[in-house]
Amino acid sequence: MKKIVFVGTAGAGKTTLTAAFQNWMHDNGYDAVTMNLDPGADRLPYSPDVDIRDWVKLDDVMKDYGLGPNGAQVVAADLLALNMDKVLEPAQKLDSDYLLVDTPGQLELFAYRQSGSIVIEKLGLDDSIIAFVTEPAMCRTPTGFVSSAMLFASVNFRFDVPTLNILSKSDIVTGDELARIMEWSDSESRLYEDIMDSDAKASKVLSVEVFKALQEISAYSEMIPVSSEDYSGLADVYGKAQGIFQGGEDLDRRIS
Repeated sequence: MKKIVFVGTAGAGKTTLTAAFQNWMHDNGYDAVTMNLDPGADRLPYSPDVDIRDWVKLDDVMKDYGLGPNGAQVVAADLLALNMDKVLEPAQKLDSDYLLVDTPGQLELFAYRQSGSIVIEKLGLDDSIIAFVTEPAMCRTPTGFVSSAMLFASVNFRFDVPTLNILSKSDIVTGDELARIMEWSDSESRLYEDIMDSDAKASKVLSVEVFKALQEISAYSEMIPVSSEDYSGLADVYGKAQGIFQGGEDLDRRIS
């Protein structure tokens, strides 16, 4: 079973995309199951086949440790790693092609603590890819786009597994805005030109230096625009994932 781990900033649309991608898989005859790793999740738009809340709940952590929401999130992230073997037991019994993993809403809790690396290692480095999810609001300006690219690169290096760069909520931006974001994604030279033409002097200098660093380490990656509303782009995510896992070979259809 291959794993796609959805990672991104709060509000980027990871949970909605997890649900949409499972629905898209099923609609196209492929099988996929879900795992929720957010102990603070209130409502989910899908029914997780494996749920960390069966072992760790944010409200319980707050009560047991006498912590507020922020402190409890940190402790819960560590408890997630400690309980990962138990979480994986029911997951390993599932007969499916893909396991879609929905991570905690706070990017820093999963990506930049040791617990996140432990989770990825337990899932299996050879059988996992990261789907880094960012939203259009962060990418509307050249400097914002560079900030998103820097986050993508840091997540990629942190986990050292293949990472897809996904632009969520593509249905909420105008055609011109989406075309501009995708042009920056496709053309490093156009992004550099637009950074230099921007009026934000202080952020321009920083963005140029970050841009050059990303070029130097070959961390610049093309975005895949998707929508959880109309399912546009989800076929591209599937194609990229299959390209990584199976060299592009299609799955056998399992759902009629």
